[in-house]
Amino acid sequence: MQWMIILNVVLLFYSTVSQNVASPIQTFVIPHSHMDVGWVYTVQESMRAYAANVYTTVVEELSRVKHRKFIAVEQEFFRIWWDTVATEQHKQQVRQLVGDGRLEFIIGGQVMHDEAVTDLDDAILQLTEGHGFLYETLGVRPRFSWQVDPFGASATTPVLFALAGFHAHLISRIDYDLKNDMQTNKRLQFVWRGSPSLGAKQEMFTHTMDQFSYCTPSHLPFSNMSGFYWNGVALFPDPPKDGVYPNMSLPVSASTLYPYAETMVDNIKQRAQWFRTKHVLWPWGCDKQFYNSSVQFSNMDVLKDYINQHSDRFGVTVEYATLSEYFQAVHHSNLTWEVRGSEDFLPYSTEPFQAWTGFYASRNVLKGVARKASSQLHAAETLFVRYRIACPDGPVAKDWALEKLRALRWAVSEVQHHDGITGTESPKVADMYMEHLTQGMMGVEELMAAIFLLPQSLGTLQKMHNPQSGVSGGLEQHIIVYNPLAWNITTYINLTVAFPMALVFDESAKAVPAQIQQKASSTSEYDLFIVAELGGLQFRKYFIKFSSCPGSTSCGMTYAAKVVKFSRRSIKQWRRPGRKLLPILSDCYKLLFDQETNLLHSITDRHKHRKVRMTQDFREYESNGDVHTGPISDNYIFSTNTSATPAYEAVSMEIVPGKIVSEIRQYFYRNEKDENYTYSVVTRVPTGLKDRLICYRLEQTYSVGPLVVNREAVLMTRTSLKNNRTIFTDNNGYQMIKRTYKAYVNNSLPRNYYPMVRAAYIEDDVSRLVVLGERAHGVSSQNDGQLEVMLHRRLWNNQEWNRGYNLTLNDSSVVQPALWLMLGSAAATTSLYHRVALELQHRPVVMPIDRPQRPWNQWEPSAGPAVRPVVLPQNLHMQTLSVPGWSYSSNHTQNLVEEKPASDYNRIFLRITHLYETDEDPELSKPTTINLKEVLEGIGEVKEIMERSLTGTWDISDLQRWKWVTSGKMDKNDGATVFDGVTKDFSVTIFPKEIRTFFVYFK
Repeated sequence: MQWMIILNVVLLFYSTVSQNVASPIQTFVIPHSHMDVGWVYTVQESMRAYAANVYTTVVEELSRVKHRKFIAVEQEFFRIWWDTVATEQHKQQVRQLVGDGRLEFIIGGQVMHDEAVTDLDDAILQLTEGHGFLYETLGVRPRFSWQVDPFGASATTPVLFALAGFHAHLISRIDYDLKNDMQTNKRLQFVWRGSPSLGAKQEMFTHTMDQFSYCTPSHLPFSNMSGFYWNGVALFPDPPKDGVYPNMSLPVSASTLYPYAETMVDNIKQRAQWFRTKHVLWPWGCDKQFYNSSVQFSNMDVLKDYINQHSDRFGVTVEYATLSEYFQAVHHSNLTWEVRGSEDFLPYSTEPFQAWTGFYASRNVLKGVARKASSQLHAAETLFVRYRIACPDGPVAKDWALEKLRALRWAVSEVQHHDGITGTESPKVADMYMEHLTQGMMGVEELMAAIFLLPQSLGTLQKMHNPQSGVSGGLEQHIIVYNPLAWNITTYINLTVAFPMALVFDESAKAVPAQIQQKASSTSEYDLFIVAELGGLQFRKYFIKFSSCPGSTSCGMTYAAKVVKFSRRSIKQWRRPGRKLLPILSDCYKLLFDQETNLLHSITDRHKHRKVRMTQDFREYESNGDVHTGPISDNYIFSTNTSATPAYEAVSMEIVPGKIVSEIRQYFYRNEKDENYTYSVVTRVPTGLKDRLICYRLEQTYSVGPLVVNREAVLMTRTSLKNNRTIFTDNNGYQMIKRTYKAYVNNSLPRNYYPMVRAAYIEDDVSRLVVLGERAHGVSSQNDGQLEVMLHRRLWNNQEWNRGYNLTLNDSSVVQPALWLMLGSAAATTSLYHRVALELQHRPVVMPIDRPQRPWNQWEPSAGPAVRPVVLPQNLHMQTLSVPGWSYSSNHTQNLVEEKPASDYNRIFLRITHLYETDEDPELSKPTTINLKEVLEGIGEVKEIMERSLTGTWDISDLQRWKWVTSGKMDKNDGATVFDGVTKDFSVTIFPKEIRTFFVYFK
């Protein structure tokens, strides 16, 4: 019997060897370096310590040995290297390596952007800026993604990458329990239809990295150092002169060769069990690797050759590869793939008590400045396009203007990094982002001022007669107000002035309705509200005359509103809430405030006569900071086991009834006797603009902080809506996703938090409450009828990793975010909130021309606004109108062989988005046909229009993407064609959720 057992073992051995020889596992070793554009160290520190050496040594080593390969991901470091470090020889080597397919650019954006709290516009911007640079510099058009480090994956991202022309998408960070299930069942690869409206038109094959993610296994048993990282760990602030770095792995030698091979092969076989094909993607690299590529490749070369020489024994072959080579092999396998719908992979948890939902609200100030900068950039871009077409030889130098725009483009792009706008970076990196953003904003302010104020420009002031107001003379001020949206709007603008009364006139000397009142935050300043009617992409000039009207509540068309104060109410004094209710009315809403508590009591939708009980206050989660007593909260993680508790003991209130806007000011005191409040909310109710879009919004601005350490502050809105703890939140401002409350064994509260970039709502069968934001927040519905928004976090913990990198988020700032609320039926709010969200994001730009001064001499009135409006239908949004500036040739091969030509100022970048989903609204969800020549005639006469890919580098007619065989039924959108093109008369039909991109040339 023993010889039979031995025979069976031998036969099994030879059978296994035979199988391995016949079909070894094909391993694609993909060399890469994960280089965060920020996080712990600034971009400048990283360039000095290691990033410049990555590209220098990689290019040299790839040029020296022909079988080596590498993928480059974040473009900011490469662009800086190319512009400031690379020699002409390096540049020529790069061109050769790209042409040979051995150096491959992946994603191609300026950064690897975050997917949870990044706005759609900014994700597209950073991708476009990177693609434009690569295209004009190297003729490169990336076709694959490598989103390995964002904290969760959005369903919007694969849609954008499909629109940019990508063949396949790669993600990594998804819920630990979900990833384990997908690994076990070989479902890590699928075809993702991220948009329910676009369906198969913009589907994307998606590869989810296994549990090892983008790094190779480390801490090998035969070495106490990092495995497969022979160059060691980057050293800050400067690289060591002797080339010896900390934690350099043992070199591959006679004694270590087999242990390395055995470890690598075992890991390859382990990964192979989780995928359906015999191809294994083996990422070789990690954070800040390959700054000494010579030692990296020289060791791996030996190891790779050894494994291949013994492939019959190991059952594995190994080759250097680019990402495209791996995806080509998978594509050629011709398997049928599972379809995933528009569900995303948010939120993200790494362990039972580690829900990465805290970063949705970390560094609220930075989130706000980043979005403000984005909005200011949008306004400046559209204004410069108007200027370029109207005044091609005007005094504003086009090179100077493009330099100002690019500085802000790059700053806004940079902060979209997954350790940027997330708030998960160190304080000095946050300061770097803020510095770049503020400098960029100052630059475009200079540009806009030049466009308006220089002679022969759009904004040349027309002299007008001093209006006869019948009041005593005084100082004057002049302002320009610009509407950056391609819709006609009626709104009010707010100026801070130092005078108690002012009269306002437009450029034709007509009086304009206005309201003035004492400013909430100052005893010496006043808020001046001016009603502004602006066409799309139109600016108007207003003349303000500071006057006095003694003893009167009005002066001409200006109403002087008075502040009514209510006594501070302690929680202990609340006896009979709901008995003394004070109404605030507009044409759309009736708000009731409870004089017993000084809190909101209810809101009535006056159109539907539907009353919803609603209270708002501020609450705090108390966070654990001691790792020895339980899970902690930090920059990334929100961890709590208890509900939020009231963060105040008393509330005071002021009400300012007005004819344009009524204002309710509520102040929340942490302790009953405190002199200063910790929280406040100012609610503005537009009252004088009946039947206008502005009527449907309630504007709230908050003041939060400074917080006590280890507190996480939320705005708690409790309503009578029966939403069953279900909340709808937006994916990057592109689409809404239904979030049904999920009960977990552990950590249910943090794991039911979601990112809100622009919008969230709760609803029942009758009413919907919509919340719109101008920056990202975390939102949740923890109880029926409840919607809470996390506004601010201040945290400290004793975890060694956090303290070592200064990532404890001890944020003592006072933050002042804004939310707009809408209440109504689902149908009514659906028809409005998309536009209202964009009106919040792109509020009119107000530019004072001068300070209050003595009256100007006689002025001649003008007939009206200086420029014609540009107006789109209300379901279409002009997402981009800019001068991209990067060079382009309609013959793509020219970009491969020619040196970079001069910037192109005559090519205009136009991007239009359909705001609605299929069947979301009976009218607004319909495909919409517009004539682009007619739409743009307010700017100039269109000569030529070419449709392009999302980032502009492909002619849409040339763009072909791989087809993937899928299982499951076709949905109603799957059979639709991809973009029907532009007709000869410049008409285009835009379908629900399409984002269409064009190059436009004017005569």
